Amino acid sequence: MGEVIVELKHVNIYQGTNLILQDVNLSVDKGEFVYLVGKTGTGKSSLLKTIYGDLKLKEGEGTVVGFNLKEMDWKKLPYLRRNLGVVFQDFQLLTDRNINDNLKFVLKATGWKDEKLMDEKISDVLDKVGLKSKGFKMPFEMSGGEQQRVDIARALLNSPKLILADEPTGNLDPETSDEIMQLLIQIARDYRTTVIMASHDYRVVNKFSARMLRTEKGKVMDNATISIE
Repeated sequence: MGEVIVELKHVNIYQGTNLILQDVNLSVDKGEFVYLVGKTGTGKSSLLKTIYGDLKLKEGEGTVVGFNLKEMDWKKLPYLRRNLGVVFQDFQLLTDRNINDNLKFVLKATGWKDEKLMDEKISDVLDKVGLKSKGFKMPFEMSGGEQQRVDIARALLNSPKLILADEPTGNLDPETSDEIMQLLIQIARDYRTTVIMASHDYRVVNKFSARMLRTEKGKVMDNATISIE
């Protein structure tokens, strides 16, 4: 048995008073790559938000990277999130500064102080995503695929145990999507970083097969298959 990174037992997930997902039982190990699929509105985002600590866990038991989700409060949340990396569909880069400064902003926000160590870390993560020489560029000077690689580099800054990727190929052409997928799978394999990726892109899901979770009718189905709709 590997190290368990995410474990949910008999979890009910609410948005306000609405029950979104019922009796969720889930275990994801270190270094696993897992898809999260399902139609819009079936609870994918709610599940990710629960894992990320955005939605309070009210019913059931849950641990993420060793943190008890039931005990999460505003004091503990930053410590949980330092162990997580989040990759967004729309990159969310700061447009008024270059890539190095985008990454340095995140490091400073998470408590880094030493300039030399920050520069070394930035160089390291850009190297991992194949952008070692691009740190001086502004976001608008980069292609969508390059910006998504920067987003992944940003997610790697604090050496997370878990990356949550929310539709990371949603705005990219097929060729670029394949490159981003290969990068995420490589990160899971080479660095033993767990990746949970929400996706609507069934072309990608079929091409790069992995364990699949599907949200459907208020449930989370494990080892699901997909029907192309």
